Amino acid sequence: MILTDTHAHLYSDKFSAGRDEMMQRAISSGVERIFLPAIDSESHNDLHKMADAYPGICFPMMGLHPTSVDKATAEKELALVESLHGQRRYYAVGEIGIDLYWDKTQLSLQQEVFARQVELAKKLQLPVVIHSRNAFVECYEIVKDKQDGTLKGVFHCFSDGLPEAEKVIALGNFWMGIGGVLTYKNSGLDKVVQAFDTKYFVLETDAPYLAPAPHRGKRNESSYLILVAQKMAELKNCTVEEIAEITTDNSYLLFGI
Repeated sequence: MILTDTHAHLYSDKFSAGRDEMMQRAISSGVERIFLPAIDSESHNDLHKMADAYPGICFPMMGLHPTSVDKATAEKELALVESLHGQRRYYAVGEIGIDLYWDKTQLSLQQEVFARQVELAKKLQLPVVIHSRNAFVECYEIVKDKQDGTLKGVFHCFSDGLPEAEKVIALGNFWMGIGGVLTYKNSGLDKVVQAFDTKYFVLETDAPYLAPAPHRGKRNESSYLILVAQKMAELKNCTVEEIAEITTDNSYLLFGI
């Protein structure tokens, strides 16, 4: 059984102590593929070190996170993202998107930066990994406008409802990233998982954030992905092995490896 964690910030300083042990726990639980999203230039060195330390297991992305979008630094950060994509292999442009949870005043700038990075992904023929917090409509409209059949990606940490899920699927070549929120009581995400074919989902942790029950509120890690897979298997009335196989196959389609 091979599980794929399509979104984990394992280079975070939250794992400074015991990172190797954490990785061994992940591998022992069946998580053999982990995709690392970028945040901004302050995290790039740690991201690269993590990817280099675990070749064939950890796969890096490169993009500018919406909460790091700032008028004073946006152009410099975007130029760096583009230049890095020419220096080494990344497996997606991400994580990118729009976040209106913390600050709504940067919406127009976040929209511009997101749209430019979507265009970069199309140019590089890479998928996009989308961060959408309190901003599904805003993200969806940009993706829909840019979708010409060549764009693919994932709405990371999907936690919206049935209408939004239908829109993601209708885009074509887009998946929903399902993580620990699936295990939360009254999250409503169970209804989405039950309503749609498993071929539209990939698994993720978003570690160190959003740990699944019974670890909710504690530091998340990739080994906990098995708990998300178990919950999905319960909802789909199938085995964990089947969920692992289908969602890992979906991750091959998403990232091209």
